[in-house]
Amino acid sequence: MARKKKVLQQTARKLIAHTTPRSYVAEQFRTLRTNITFSSPDADIRTMVVTSAAPSEGKSTTSANLAVVFAQEGKRVLLVDGDMRKPTTHYTFHTGNTTGLSSVLTRQTTAEEAIRQTAVERLDLLTCGPIPPNPAELLSSKSMDALIRQLTGMYDLVIFDAPPVLSVTDGQILSNKCEGTILVINSGHTEKEMALKAKEAIESSNSRIIGAVLNNFELPKDSSYYQYYGATE
Repeated sequence: MARKKKVLQQTARKLIAHTTPRSYVAEQFRTLRTNITFSSPDADIRTMVVTSAAPSEGKSTTSANLAVVFAQEGKRVLLVDGDMRKPTTHYTFHTGNTTGLSSVLTRQTTAEEAIRQTAVERLDLLTCGPIPPNPAELLSSKSMDALIRQLTGMYDLVIFDAPPVLSVTDGQILSNKCEGTILVINSGHTEKEMALKAKEAIESSNSRIIGAVLNNFELPKDSSYYQYYGATE
């Protein structure tokens, strides 16, 4: 019972846009959603990558909550765990990972069979699946191109949680295949030089950077913005 409670608490912290929609943090994810929408006034962005410079900077939590707020807006959203080296979305949504993206790309199952519903209305999930020995080759394959075309026919928005761009080439490959990329930067942790290198790596993949997210920034307690939103948690 204690373990189940701990799992639920961890999920609540990671999916704050769903579990605590009136919180200050959830409001910031909605602001991010608005900024993304305004970044492309002539046409909706259908495919998006969320990545970071290095591990543990919050890109998976960001991609999950971003998927939640777009679904709350009324879009049909699919979150895809494109990190086939250290996948985490199945933990965030507390679901299985026996089949997923890797299974679809190796033709062991279909996308329709691998996609899972979540507790969030209009938000579905495609987990990583079994970790393959050749993630970069799978992501750069023609099968991946075909899958992206299929998914954009099924959903209004497909968000990929990608590996850090300075760790492996996977993030750059996904960025090249999608319409826009969000770079997550951890406040007080990501060095400026690393952030610039990550930006250059994304641009070198011929991807459009929609913007950057400053994660774990501590707002002063005496801030009027904190006081306004703090009471609604």
